Amino acid sequence: MNKILVSACLLGDPVRYDGRSKPLRHRQLAGLIEAGRVVPFCPEVAGGLPVPRPAAEIVGGDGAALIAGEARVVTREGADVSDCFLSGARQALALCRRHRVSVAVLTESSPSCGSGQIYDGSFTRTAVAGSGVTAALLLRHGIAVFNQYQLDQALARLESGGDETG
Repeated sequence: MNKILVSACLLGDPVRYDGRSKPLRHRQLAGLIEAGRVVPFCPEVAGGLPVPRPAAEIVGGDGAALIAGEARVVTREGADVSDCFLSGARQALALCRRHRVSVAVLTESSPSCGSGQIYDGSFTRTAVAGSGVTAALLLRHGIAVFNQYQLDQALARLESGGDETG
């Protein structure tokens, strides 16, 4: 039975930096939840950050650059929270391996979960192409990553066996 990792905030858990959620309403996803095929996860909370927490952005690149030691994640106040983001990403990967997850749906624009775009580190809500830390690590290890706007594609990949990288 294939499982799918989904950002906890997309499942209605109030774990976002502002203490809110971004719940998805989708009949097929609801069926997967009922069948026990959804693995909810928030890498930022798992990495030790509180709810609510200061907004954070990647400075100097994207998640792949952070993993390579070429960027960092900082709060608006300048606190470096890179270690928390890396820890959460590693825990997400371990969870995917434990549950044999090959498909993930993560929250777009997040410094952890963004799969196509993140903010540029200026705290001006300027979006740039790039992946968050967790998305980058999962992609590096062959897990197909989609955002909430690509849910239908993610579910199709899951039902096809999830054996191709997204």
